[in-house]
Amino acid sequence: MPVYTSDVDLRKYTALLIALSTNATSSMASTHDDQPVRVRFAPSPTGLLHIGGLRTALYNYLFARKHEGAFVLRIEDTDQARYVEGAEDDIRDALAWTGLEVDESPDAGGAFAPYRQSERADAYRSYADQLVEQGDAYYAFDTEEELEAMREEYGTEHAAAKYDASTRHKMRNSISLPEEEVQQLLDDGAEYVIRLKVPSERSIRFDDEIRGTVSFEAAGVDDQVLIKSDGLPTYHLANVVDDHLMEISHVIRGEEWLSSTPKHILMYDAFGWEPPRMAHLPLIMSPKGGKLSKRDADDLGIPVFVNEYEDAGYEPDALVNFLAFLGWNPGTEQEVFALDELCDAFSLDRVGSSGTQFDIDKLNWYNEQYIRRRSIDQLVEEARPLLRDAGIEASDDRIAEVASLMQDRITKVRDLATEARYFFEDPDSYEEKGVKKRWKDDSATLLETYADAIEEMDEFTTDNLNASLRSIADDHDVGAGRIIHPARLAVSGRTYGPGVFGLLHAVGQEACVRRMRKAIDVLG
Repeated sequence: MPVYTSDVDLRKYTALLIALSTNATSSMASTHDDQPVRVRFAPSPTGLLHIGGLRTALYNYLFARKHEGAFVLRIEDTDQARYVEGAEDDIRDALAWTGLEVDESPDAGGAFAPYRQSERADAYRSYADQLVEQGDAYYAFDTEEELEAMREEYGTEHAAAKYDASTRHKMRNSISLPEEEVQQLLDDGAEYVIRLKVPSERSIRFDDEIRGTVSFEAAGVDDQVLIKSDGLPTYHLANVVDDHLMEISHVIRGEEWLSSTPKHILMYDAFGWEPPRMAHLPLIMSPKGGKLSKRDADDLGIPVFVNEYEDAGYEPDALVNFLAFLGWNPGTEQEVFALDELCDAFSLDRVGSSGTQFDIDKLNWYNEQYIRRRSIDQLVEEARPLLRDAGIEASDDRIAEVASLMQDRITKVRDLATEARYFFEDPDSYEEKGVKKRWKDDSATLLETYADAIEEMDEFTTDNLNASLRSIADDHDVGAGRIIHPARLAVSGRTYGPGVFGLLHAVGQEACVRRMRKAIDVLG
């Protein structure tokens, strides 16, 4: 490809110097078995972190820790038009909340800084100019109107027209235009992009750690824009350059990037670089079928963004455990893993290639398992602010007693402030079906007798509550259930919950008497 301007001369000279320096160290970035493992999570700050993005980050983290490698956070913020204020903070907060500690990042720094692509723009342009010089890329001066006209003319009802080997000669670019005209356009400061020159006939093959050998025909690949008209790179060029310069050994990313990989392989070949090993993760599927969309998620009550899981009261380690199994399995019966156990067990060869269905019930099950494993002291620490936010003031001893009764019955810790609110406040209603089933003609009399006995107790203990109730049942020649069920209904408003004597003790002596007498007045 001929040189067109002195500015381009300078850029190409710089690009050649960079190429020489990187080629000199290319052996360090090979994907041989002795290469240190370096993986990256490279989100774009264009919105809140999606749950699928967190799974990608998790698999990268697990792989890095399994192989004693580095987990890099790189912010791919070259799409300034879609940049969302606060999105980078959300990414950082989500990783911290779930315990995925990064080794290198914009905040942590590292040997390959900077880790924001917007701060690396000069290098991308130099590499793009190198591709132009080699004839592997070209300038394109087409306007939006001309591009739209091409799509209308060459597209069909079955396939959209692409800017590729079949159409590039009909467009305004440095391949189709005379050299003098290209030079004049550049001298005049005409707006242009740089496009990758994809060969018309070639099979592009690569080995995927999850999918095996993958092959694409070049005829189906478009001439991707590498440098936009604003001078900033697209994801594709920046991704390849950064992965090489940062010595990334494995690229572990979502299946949606699989179709872009041929473009990346062509660039690696053009630069003379060994590509990292590729691994494309399966899609997260909707319970309805198909890829999990925001609309499906909203309809099914599935949170989409990571911060929504935190707001909804999910335990971060439960979410991590659930996501780990959303595409991977350890090959054993074990389902509950601590994060360090996941690091030891994880391997890419046990990640499936087929989409995996999101199951909110399974996530809830995981959350319950982690709550069961909490100490009561941990539950008290977690529940205290939640109760306070719900307007409930209670001592730590009281919270601990309630938590010990409800630990095996709640899905989230916040349930202590919602589902178990009756421990702290008198019920304002009674379960209608429970009243019909459990409140008998003699319930008021039996409950009044029990309330009197509770009021007179010198020692308010579960043993005394049990003994007193059974004594009254014997005196009235009825089964204990004839008192247990009305007592539970009166004190909690419900017909289900923990053991009735633990419930009564946790509610307290005075409150039990008050609630029982109120129920007698209301239910008769």
